[in-house]
Amino acid sequence: MPTARVLKFAVAAATAALLFAAPAPAQENHVFQFALQNGMQVVVVPDHRAPVVTQMLWFRVGAVDDPPGLSGLAHFFEHMMFRGTAKVKGDQFAQTVARNGGESNAFTTHDYTAFYEQIAKDRLPTVMDLEADRMANLDLSDSNVSTERNVVLEERRMRVDNDPQALMREQMDAALHLSHPYGRPVIGWPDEIRHIGRKEAQDFYYHHYAPNNAILIVAGDVTPDDVRKAASAAYEKVPARELAPRAEFAQPQRLGETRMSVYRPDVKVPLFMRFYRVVSYTEAKPGEAEALETLAQLMGGDATSTLYRELVVKRRLATNAGASYDGYARDAGSFGVFAVPRPGVRLDQLEHAIDQILATYTKVVPSAADLKRAQTQLVADAMYQRDNQYALASAYGQALSIGLTTDDVDTWPDRIRAVTPNSVRDAATKDLVPRESVTGYLQPGKPR
Repeated sequence: MPTARVLKFAVAAATAALLFAAPAPAQENHVFQFALQNGMQVVVVPDHRAPVVTQMLWFRVGAVDDPPGLSGLAHFFEHMMFRGTAKVKGDQFAQTVARNGGESNAFTTHDYTAFYEQIAKDRLPTVMDLEADRMANLDLSDSNVSTERNVVLEERRMRVDNDPQALMREQMDAALHLSHPYGRPVIGWPDEIRHIGRKEAQDFYYHHYAPNNAILIVAGDVTPDDVRKAASAAYEKVPARELAPRAEFAQPQRLGETRMSVYRPDVKVPLFMRFYRVVSYTEAKPGEAEALETLAQLMGGDATSTLYRELVVKRRLATNAGASYDGYARDAGSFGVFAVPRPGVRLDQLEHAIDQILATYTKVVPSAADLKRAQTQLVADAMYQRDNQYALASAYGQALSIGLTTDDVDTWPDRIRAVTPNSVRDAATKDLVPRESVTGYLQPGKPR
């Protein structure tokens, strides 16, 4: 059974970037695109270094599409897609992929749900047939729905309710985004998960899990003709369906900063976190999101960054510190900073030191050497993804799912290289403003 990725602020690393924070650049081979007769969009990324393929099926449905009172339905349905069909019962989907030497999994975010298989290239028709079958014939019996609902509730208990950092992040997201559905957890609120039933599942399945709502990405040792032939044979048997229209949500104005302190007996180490609501790649003016990406790398991307050097190495106020920019979203993105204090250091002391560093970025442009280092690190990380077929396919799938293009993926390294010192300072000044922020203190102790 797949386990959904629960996106949370990572304090164990120097940055809390999302899985695909930096898209991979294009392969030397061209990226090919076409559509099937039922409306499925297909992208082929040839990579002939090994006789392996990665198939990813991205549906334009995520937690923002959860109906009112049923948060977590999109994530729940990620699980349901592994419950079997009349032809492929129970967990035979995953077993069939494994018997053929492959692996499969899935994940859900606010904006999309993706399923993938990595397998030998001659088994591509097999996994296409499996995906097409569950797109049309999923078993949505009462017993399956009830069983998987309990699985999701248990997953939430393990991944969120028993993790004080995840709970804190959940509360901060709700405060940051106000009434926008980005403030609802992808996994859902417990009491609303319990209300998911067969009727709700059937309606969600019919109106979202359709070929005309899907993007098929195939990366690997294939040609466009190979993929067109196999995809047509497998997926065109599934007819297009009437889709539920995607709502366009307002992003309410924030009138002031939000602060919260959470005390829990299971907190072992205090933690400072702050998130700013900022523009995403889909909202930003040219170069603006890239400047935020570079700012995050300069400020807290690794052990050479300002936050780490100043707070951990030089001033010895923290044991870890970092920053990240989450800009791959249909609506607003977020910019986060975090720090773990050394024993004896108060969180307000740490916050004051962080504010001093943030203020510096609004007044002084980064040096040419620091900027060049950050740009080189970002571009190098993207280049390394060429060697990971899954990451390469993911970069294109994620971009297309939120309304960007393959060209946006291909040109990203050049746009990062074009970021100027002034644009970094402008991004810090414009986007890292108190009224757009939520600051959290997580501390050990009894709840208050």
